[in-house]
Amino acid sequence: MAVLKINGKEKDFDGSLPATLSELLIELKVDAATVVAEVDGEIIEREKFGSFSLKEGQSIELVRFVPGG
Repeated sequence: MAVLKINGKEKDFDGSLPATLSELLIELKVDAATVVAEVDGEIIEREKFGSFSLKEGQSIELVRFVPGG
């Protein structure tokens, strides 16, 4: 079983991890246009989500933009 730490919580993936950050966001039902992603302490540019490969054990922080005032 593959594991990623997402926003401080371990998430198990049956079979295999999503291959890229974009695939992870799709699986989590998160709109890429509304999130900033940090992987192992490095902010990933939105344009690189589709090519950024994920590896087991990585720590991912997803910060969502929330409209309002």
